[in-house]
Amino acid sequence: MSIVDVVRAVLAPVTRTGPFRRFATTLLPSLERFVARISRGRVQLTAFLVPSLTLHTIGARSGEPRDAPLMFTPDGKGRALVAGTNWAGARHPAWTANLLAHPDAEITVRGRRMAVRATLVPDEERDAAWAVMEAQWPDYRDYERDSGRTARIFVLQPVHR
Repeated sequence: MSIVDVVRAVLAPVTRTGPFRRFATTLLPSLERFVARISRGRVQLTAFLVPSLTLHTIGARSGEPRDAPLMFTPDGKGRALVAGTNWAGARHPAWTANLLAHPDAEITVRGRRMAVRATLVPDEERDAAWAVMEAQWPDYRDYERDSGRTARIFVLQPVHR
């Protein structure tokens, strides 16, 4: 077991607490954007513990460009899995609605921007997707359980334009 695995195992339960969620939903996005801006997208705070990306979408209602820093899980097939857990919030995060309306998007991973096509994971494949994600972040699905809603999970498939 690596040091990162040990740190993940220790931090995962903390990230599911109410105080951490309140802190995380208000402060972490601003910190992530700041670090991404000064590093030109090459560094994300969460990337020290988990693979992270910035998702670039088009707003479902506004039509305006939107960015969201997210944890992702490589699926072993060159694709990324992302889950709209929203820190166990009662509502789906806006980026999930953006992907449903505009599945062609872009991601930035370690400073490299690439085009992707988002596909919602079908119900019959959700358990397998959660298993892959929980192998990276223990009990990640607890966010979905705590939210009282079914989180949207997407596969982000790189495309060549």
